[in-house]
Amino acid sequence: MTEDSQRNFRSVYYEKVGFRGVEEKKSLEILLKDDRLDVEKLCTFSQRFPLPSMYRALVWKVLLGILPPHHESHAQVMTYRKEQYSDVLHALEVIRFISDATPQVEVYLHMHRLESGKLPRSPSFPLEPEDEVFLAIAKAMEEMVEDSVDCYWVTRCFVNQLNNKYRDSLPQLPKAFEQYLNLEDSRLLSHLKTCSAVSRLPYDLWFKRCFAGCLPESSLQRQLFSGAVWDKVVSGSCKILVFVAVEILLTFKIKVMALNSAEKITKFLENIPQDSSDAIVSKAIDLWHKHCGTPVHSA
Repeated sequence: MTEDSQRNFRSVYYEKVGFRGVEEKKSLEILLKDDRLDVEKLCTFSQRFPLPSMYRALVWKVLLGILPPHHESHAQVMTYRKEQYSDVLHALEVIRFISDATPQVEVYLHMHRLESGKLPRSPSFPLEPEDEVFLAIAKAMEEMVEDSVDCYWVTRCFVNQLNNKYRDSLPQLPKAFEQYLNLEDSRLLSHLKTCSAVSRLPYDLWFKRCFAGCLPESSLQRQLFSGAVWDKVVSGSCKILVFVAVEILLTFKIKVMALNSAEKITKFLENIPQDSSDAIVSKAIDLWHKHCGTPVHSA
């Protein structure tokens, strides 16, 4: 194998495990060695590059406020987080809301409900739309964050960020989607309007759930897809979701143009073919930079 082919092989491998190049990984490792982590710089890095999967949980915990910037406090704070997790878990077991047979994502949901003061009188009560969102995100998060305590805290804080920081921005995303799709391909947008599909696109899946559940087949593909997109959401921009949606439409333009009803178009877009996910994310990030520069802390 020649030196160039070896380098190309390594580049592909590094992309698959969550970062585009060794230099970016080294830059992040330097940032993570600081006694006091610079949250602004970590946000900037996460906006510019996909996080290596080995560091994603740590960076997300810092950016979401689960861990403080000071390294020396991490162990003690995580001890408190684990104790709180155990206390809430034990409370749910005592009141028989959960058992050993309860799926882990449902355990996380009941914990979140209890801590939010929204626990229903019975676990058999119908789920609210916000509960469905939490479950979808928790299921996707399970594939990126192995430790159950970390997974709960990251899911909870990620959802809280959507509900609080992005509360006013998320409802505006369908309009922004229409605007940017028109700039990229007005003919495609016209077709959606002709089919009365614009108002029936899977906006909840795209924007409220941040594409959780959009890739149903391959666990690896889901992890790479969600991780690369959620790095941007966690670090300050939910607008990346718009450009992922736009790129999905552009990628499958021929297929969508061949469909002549809103129902068929929506059904197709709810489960996009998994083998296109890497290219979609990469092109979506390029689109995002093209239209927005490199936004930091912007919704």
